[in-house]
Amino acid sequence: MHTTVAIAQIAPVLLDTHRGVRAAADAVVAAARSGARIVAFAESWLGGYPAWAFGHAGWGDPVGRRLYGELLRESVVLGSGADGHGVDDVLSPIRAAARAHEVVVVIGANERPSAHSGTVYNSLITIGTDGRTLNVHRKTTPTLTEKLVHAPGDAAGLGAVDTPHGRLGGLICWEHWNPLARAAAHATDEEIHVAAWPDFPEEHLLASRSYAFEGRTFVLAAAQMLPREAVPAELREAFQLGAGVVDDTDTYFDGGSCIIAPDGSWVLEPQYDNEGIFVRDLDLATIPGAHYDLDVSGHYGRSELFDLRVRSDRRSTVTRDATAESRTQIGGDRGE
Repeated sequence: MHTTVAIAQIAPVLLDTHRGVRAAADAVVAAARSGARIVAFAESWLGGYPAWAFGHAGWGDPVGRRLYGELLRESVVLGSGADGHGVDDVLSPIRAAARAHEVVVVIGANERPSAHSGTVYNSLITIGTDGRTLNVHRKTTPTLTEKLVHAPGDAAGLGAVDTPHGRLGGLICWEHWNPLARAAAHATDEEIHVAAWPDFPEEHLLASRSYAFEGRTFVLAAAQMLPREAVPAELREAFQLGAGVVDDTDTYFDGGSCIIAPDGSWVLEPQYDNEGIFVRDLDLATIPGAHYDLDVSGHYGRSELFDLRVRSDRRSTVTRDATAESRTQIGGDRGE
């Protein structure tokens, strides 16, 4: 089975969800017209990766508070149901593009669990060929200063889902160095894995190639391209501090997106300083043979020695017992 994939390494629209969604929908259409059946975007692409937090992490920092408030207001709220499977939401243009062109879209987003929540998750949203949400993976552990912006996620979306174009999963950034998260993802038999990153230095490249080889899966490593002109003037100082940019004329994030085969070889070499939509054909029929010597969740896994339990329910701080509330309302707990 062959499938054609694309990575959209294009500048995000910072802190403007509606414009960002329209830009993403346009990129999906362009990729589909080039033959792509799966289109991947980088980590936190919708709303933008909050690099500013690394430079404004002080207690009560006024810039940090202001930018968090703006990010919260611009974060994606999914669907009409708690599971995010509704189609009437801010992502409707992307859903329409996916449906019209029969493509699967995987996009990083700052996600708000409800319209009035004060919490933001770093999420990877998978939209199917019918425009509906196939999966929402919330990054399990934000890294370092990210913890001030993104809440810890859960394992409800950790794993692959079936699509007409291959079995598709993904992890976000440093989750690729969490051996238990990798093991849980590998056990779901991915054929194509989206590794979503903000930037792509050497260590991120190594983690992506290692994941492909370890899991015997194709990896689409999607990194952000964020040139200076894509950052509004009022945000440049904050982003410059967070991204570690010395000269404010430099690119804040320089891309590096690539595609890796199950043997660790390049399908697409890293694309630095190169904004665009990169399309490649994958031969999924090469995957079974690659498992001849390595299947980490099967014959190489030693299940009689090692096992891993994954709590795959959507976690919440507050769980309401509707049955108990009903009994109270009718006086059942008072013996009436």
